[in-house]
Amino acid sequence: MAEGTRIVVVDDDDLFRPMLVGNLTEAGFVVREFPAPDQALDALSADSVAADTALDLLILDWKMPGLTGLELLQRLRQIGVMTPAIFLTSLDDVIYEEAALKAGAIDFVGKTRSFAILQRRIELALSRSETGETSESPRDGGDAVVEIGPLTLDAGSHAITWQNQPVSLTLGEFKSVALMVRAGRDVSYREIYDALRGENFAAGQGPDGYRANVRALIKRVRQKFLAVDPGFDAIENFPGFGYRWRTADKDA
Repeated sequence: MAEGTRIVVVDDDDLFRPMLVGNLTEAGFVVREFPAPDQALDALSADSVAADTALDLLILDWKMPGLTGLELLQRLRQIGVMTPAIFLTSLDDVIYEEAALKAGAIDFVGKTRSFAILQRRIELALSRSETGETSESPRDGGDAVVEIGPLTLDAGSHAITWQNQPVSLTLGEFKSVALMVRAGRDVSYREIYDALRGENFAAGQGPDGYRANVRALIKRVRQKFLAVDPGFDAIENFPGFGYRWRTADKDA
């Protein structure tokens, strides 16, 4: 997939950017680089139609002088450049990831990750864009609104309420809950992680490293529901396998 794939890299780090561009070029990608978001915006704005059709992927840093990477992406979307975008940044707070995905980015990767991880993320991003899927696209084709007991799940707005109280979840947290609720069965660690990062994506230490990622994710989800309802116990854990969303009918 790399051969001939056209990527624009926007990053003001004069040490990191050349290394990244070199790795991408060696992997077979055709790369155009910009050290400043204003330069990228000017170049891509000159012919936004050509830019949208001639590019396969944008890789954007977040914190840069002038425009941030998020502002750059928003400006590009406004002029019709809908090229899939990955944020590659040293910022690891979930609020940045959530903002990037809401703005239309297809992935959010930390700069501390290896190039092999980034390359795999690029491949997943490109395969998703070929099928028309974005970070905002529901994957399971289920009903837009699901109501189960005290839970209401709205896939269109990625909103969840519990006992008529809003539960503030990130996009990834929302997807994990939606998967468990709609599955109506035990859901494995692997299924949950695949729903978030793409099928068979490797993460963490060892072949089962993704389990720790999923456990941390579900822990955050539980804490957010508990903040709304101290008696919340709808997520049932099956150690060594995964989780299930409990309903009143199943518990009866």
